[in-house]
Amino acid sequence: MLQQKILIIYPEVRKTRIALYRNSEPIFLKTIQHPEEELARFKNIPDQLHYRTEAVITEIERNDFKLELVAIVMARSGLVKPLKSGIYRINEKMVEDLKIGIMGVHATNLGGLIAYEIAKKIDVGAFMADPVVVDELTDMARITGHPIFERKSIFHALSHKHFARKYAKSVNKSYEELNLIVCHIGLGGISIGAHQKGLVVDVNQAFDGGGPFSISRAGTLPVGQLVRLCYSGKYSEEQVMEMITSKGGYYAYLGTDSITQIDRMIADGDEKALFISRALAYQVSKEIASYYAVLEGDVDAIILTGNIFNSERFLDNVKQRVGKMAPMALYPTINDLEAHAVNAMMVLKGEAEIKEYE
Repeated sequence: MLQQKILIIYPEVRKTRIALYRNSEPIFLKTIQHPEEELARFKNIPDQLHYRTEAVITEIERNDFKLELVAIVMARSGLVKPLKSGIYRINEKMVEDLKIGIMGVHATNLGGLIAYEIAKKIDVGAFMADPVVVDELTDMARITGHPIFERKSIFHALSHKHFARKYAKSVNKSYEELNLIVCHIGLGGISIGAHQKGLVVDVNQAFDGGGPFSISRAGTLPVGQLVRLCYSGKYSEEQVMEMITSKGGYYAYLGTDSITQIDRMIADGDEKALFISRALAYQVSKEIASYYAVLEGDVDAIILTGNIFNSERFLDNVKQRVGKMAPMALYPTINDLEAHAVNAMMVLKGEAEIKEYE
């Protein structure tokens, strides 16, 4: 096959990561930092589109790479309408929904918007694979406890599907043949889901909802206490959401969301840091065990993904609690860029069904 160039756009809150792949091999990786004072100039996240797009193009050109050599642009997924798993063409309808924040406004929405602008400029296709809103929940899994509330599916779908398929290939099976519990611990949130014969039939809502706490998210909180806090008059809605989504978890307990610093604290014998780390392993294990029940004990493997599993202490804490349930497969990394490249190659080879967003 010809050497095809793939451009991947991966925005985060205060930075934009870009990657160039030659087929499945990375040839250029760069993280563009966006100073807070620069972002403060914009009224909302979609207003950052031109600023970030120009930053990406400038960085690519500064490194003597011709944008016109790119064959396909892949985007980190944003909050679009609930979708089935697959690869979607970024079209005008998707762009419109990303701009208005049909399922919420977040920096990840800029992925599809930037990719669309660049792809249009060089006349190639822009795509999004397994967006965070992949929804394959069963009707039972949607029930909450009150009819005006319904559980939603927002999770690290790309990573879940990528590592599940990778594991299936390693045991000479298809993903659709297996029942798996996938636990993804990212730098922000944690999502743990039950994969039943190729469908994620139940998963915690990692974006602003339940599940274990994480580096910066609070996870499931005592409902009564949360309601009383909301009506206490001490906090605005924005402050409460910030407490839940970006200033909870390790950050709230230890005053930092730096993994490096937290690891150093534990290595230096900080008892509180060690206790909170053990509490996270405890909560992660409880969540994994709950999906064992969802799959009625018929589990082919438990897949653990994320850099935190490089810690033998953390890994052993989880193994001790749930290791007897099923074989464990360890992928101690977060490699969304590789997952995007794999999906791009499927498109370029004509091996993927391209779905249209409606």
